[in-house]
Amino acid sequence: MIGSLPTKAAALLLLLICYSNSFAQDKKQIVRLARLVIDSTQLENYKALLKEGAETALRVEPGVLTLYAVSEKEHPTHFTILEIYADSTAYRAHLQTPHFIKYKTATKNMVKSLELVETDPLIPFMKIK
Repeated sequence: MIGSLPTKAAALLLLLICYSNSFAQDKKQIVRLARLVIDSTQLENYKALLKEGAETALRVEPGVLTLYAVSEKEHPTHFTILEIYADSTAYRAHLQTPHFIKYKTATKNMVKSLELVETDPLIPFMKIK
């Protein structure tokens, strides 16, 4: 019985490492860029819906850390949105919120193209001032 203790301890340690790695994966920040091209005839409507949705998400969802949108000076219909979520659970929850569903539904005919770029943060959990 005592001779098998190191084997049991090693198995338990391996199990804990696997569990903590899967937990850490879920707790890893989700950072992505959304690149959009918007129909020029719908530009002002799109901006209003984006502003409303982003402000609501930042106000009511603690797991939404950043939604920062910019448009290009030379191409005002081209947008890039920096999205930072606390983890994959926060991201999945965001997709189910009424304000996100409203934004997605209301803008679906305004968006001419959408590219989602998944990223790996170079300095995870860095605060943006």
